[in-house]
Amino acid sequence: MTSSLKPSCVVLGAGPGNGAAFTRRFAGAGHPTACLSRSQEKMDALASGIEGARGFACDASEPSQVRRVLEQVAEEMGPIGILVYNAGSGVFGSIDEVESEALEQAWRLNTLGLHAAARSVAPAMKETGGSIVVVGATASLRGGAKFAAFAQAKAAQRSLAQSMARHWGPQGIHVGLLIIDGVVDTPRTREMMPDWPEDRRMDPAGIAEAAFQLAHQPRSAWTFEMDLRASAEPW
Repeated sequence: MTSSLKPSCVVLGAGPGNGAAFTRRFAGAGHPTACLSRSQEKMDALASGIEGARGFACDASEPSQVRRVLEQVAEEMGPIGILVYNAGSGVFGSIDEVESEALEQAWRLNTLGLHAAARSVAPAMKETGGSIVVVGATASLRGGAKFAAFAQAKAAQRSLAQSMARHWGPQGIHVGLLIIDGVVDTPRTREMMPDWPEDRRMDPAGIAEAAFQLAHQPRSAWTFEMDLRASAEPW
């Protein structure tokens, strides 16, 4: 990625925390950046304040929609050289509390959507090189009692990302996984956890910087899995 004309970047799952920070970081570095979520209105609002960014409506749990929107992005903003897959919400609860439909929806958002997005961008990346950054979670490594839906989806996402990395790496596509171990500082988490210690809140800008560096690593020293946490977070 040394050309003066930088490849476009897609941030799929561009909420007010990490997604917005990813959009700012990559667009700020000169990558035409598409921010995607289910709400066109919210994406237009986000992109309006970031030079080089555009908003698109896309439901990550619907593969046909993912393929269609990414094709549109490539046509209108140039070949996609970076995909940041940040879609990954889920219902929280124990196995006694979570319905089967919630399990399926969490898997669709975290894993099926990644599958569709990665397959959409891979053909062009095989020609020129590219990076896919997947935003994971500690839940992918261990399933907590109240994480019945979320943990299984994140574990499946991690396994899929690892398979992608091992298959596509020799073909020039760098797949890297960020394990987010902590509470990301957003308006929603502040409302839900008002007493959470300030030194244990993760700054989305710091997470975005790690994602940017991961996406731009030299080919001789690629990272697959990078764990991130606030310095005061116990682990």
